[in-house]
Amino acid sequence: MTEQDRVTVNDPRGPVNNGVGPQNVFYGAGADWMIRKGVESLRIVREDRVRLADRFVPPVGYRIAADRLEKPGSVALLEAPPGSGRRAAAIMLLHGLGEDEGDDEGDRFEELPATGTDEVPLAPGEGDRFLLDLSGITDEAEYAKAQHHVAVLRSQVQEAGAYMAVVLPSGMEHAHAPELEPHTVTLGRPRGVAVVTRCLRMDRMAFRPADLGSPDLQRLCAGSPMRELARLAGLVRAARDSGRFGTCFAGWLDQAMHAVTDRAGEVGRQVATVRTTPERALLLATAMFEEVLADTVYEAWRGLMKTVRHEEEATTELARTDFRERLAALEIERAPDGRLRFERLAYADAVRRYFWANFPGVRDDLRDWIGRAAGLPGLTTDDRVNVAIRFGERSLAVGRPDHLFDLVVRWAGSATGSLCDSRAVAALELGLSHERFGGWFRKRVYECVRPGPLSDGLIRVLTVACRQSLGATHPHQAMVRLHYLAVRTGEAAREAREALLDLGGRDRRLYRLLIDRLRYRVHQEPRGAEPHLGLLTELLKSERAPDPPTWPDLFLGWETVFSQPPTELWKPLVSSWLTAAAADSTREMALGVMVGATRGRAAALHRLYAIACDWAGTTSRPSRATSVAALFWQHIDHAQYARTETAERADAGPRTTEEAR
Repeated sequence: MTEQDRVTVNDPRGPVNNGVGPQNVFYGAGADWMIRKGVESLRIVREDRVRLADRFVPPVGYRIAADRLEKPGSVALLEAPPGSGRRAAAIMLLHGLGEDEGDDEGDRFEELPATGTDEVPLAPGEGDRFLLDLSGITDEAEYAKAQHHVAVLRSQVQEAGAYMAVVLPSGMEHAHAPELEPHTVTLGRPRGVAVVTRCLRMDRMAFRPADLGSPDLQRLCAGSPMRELARLAGLVRAARDSGRFGTCFAGWLDQAMHAVTDRAGEVGRQVATVRTTPERALLLATAMFEEVLADTVYEAWRGLMKTVRHEEEATTELARTDFRERLAALEIERAPDGRLRFERLAYADAVRRYFWANFPGVRDDLRDWIGRAAGLPGLTTDDRVNVAIRFGERSLAVGRPDHLFDLVVRWAGSATGSLCDSRAVAALELGLSHERFGGWFRKRVYECVRPGPLSDGLIRVLTVACRQSLGATHPHQAMVRLHYLAVRTGEAAREAREALLDLGGRDRRLYRLLIDRLRYRVHQEPRGAEPHLGLLTELLKSERAPDPPTWPDLFLGWETVFSQPPTELWKPLVSSWLTAAAADSTREMALGVMVGATRGRAAALHRLYAIACDWAGTTSRPSRATSVAALFWQHIDHAQYARTETAERADAGPRTTEEAR
């Protein structure tokens, strides 16, 4: 079995986050629930590219790179300093080369793995666009291998008439291969003020150019990475939308500037001032549960102190400092609706960053605390998802993906009935979409779905994540994992089967891949072929086939089904195509292809004949049904005649020399 590591981004299904901060999207209930979070991701879906194009400021040298990619088969290697928006420039160069039509057969836009570990041939087509980001490489030996990989890909891209943009690592100029030098373009840094201006304009922010002229902002724009400048613009919008920081642009910008430049130091000074466990625990609990009702934050705070084994005072609660006074001392305010928040913009995020970075010894306790506290009765679904995302962001930032996956398993296992735990889905999607740890989570999910005990809740969470998140970025890997889930027993496995079949029907390539995978399993596991055969039979029905049908793929699938002893699964399969042929004459080709797939086996032909008889007697259009059935029987008769003729020739034996004369 081959695991793909390539990111496919042809046609996203589902919403895409188009702004800073969380975007919670709910689809009904149960396994249809899904969460998307705006994190750095390997996906380059069309909506993200359109949003990036609206905010993109071309760097110095961009026009030269665009000219280099003008002709089909072109490759451009981009050299630029970190923080200059080099990856965004590569994406925009490729984005400008084609228009996405949104159909399944359109040009691909994929990100390729930097390591060249993809064992599946690339097989590029004309007009396909590929991004290869090598910016994370710091080792010369690894870079040498990557350059060999680039050379191989360049040859394939040129031959196919595709396009490829490669982001080169910084500080490796001395190790560049000479043969790649003619394709290299050096990019400069965009004007920082122009980047901020464009982002603010796209957020419909009313301001004058002079409002961006302060020396502090100019220094920030001159030296900060493009990502930080985009974050600054997002914080200006957040300050405006909150309604808590005045009504003028200058006030919003001032708050955003302080949030970007001062928050870490402010949190450090506050933590140094508050020395007791209750004070620090309340600070962290509020940061994790910001915008949650005060009573629920109180319960979370008490739970944290219990988790870190803080011993309560011997006095009664009435004799202690009251909750309002504790909040005021930490500059935490209670909104009119009873929810808690910090007075300063983006302060909660800075608190979370500080505690995870500077208290490594309590990270295990924080995991256990969040595992319990994220299920407090006073939390809404949105609250629980936000807590899961906040914990996940901090765990991944300090290199502990295992902490996040531990909670995915714990939360999923606690789900009751047919519900799919929203916290677990949110956390797993966050991990799968993470630029650094996405591969770790894909591998961990693969290890989970292999044969072994799984709770129904975890099966549902894995199914949703594979269908919605992994299916959009790594569809073949999603298919592999869903297949393992689909052959299990139970209602949760049935949902996985439906997700697998839906994924296979997204486009012709995935349909072909799933047919091939199921055929392989049927032939390789004869004793355990039944679940794979059931999936294959369902996939081959008329309503699941591409339009127009891919007859060679269907023939191979039908051939596998009809090579097995006849079962009740055949009837709905064959009947679906008889019905399709009755409704659409272009589907009549299925009749001959199905019969041909039997390879003349008598048992299979007899079964097809009987199915057609039953179908013709129950259809609502008897005249058309009789015509279609007669055509089907004619194909069967021809196959039987050919089989008989072949058998007679075989019985006659070879001709003698005299007979030949």
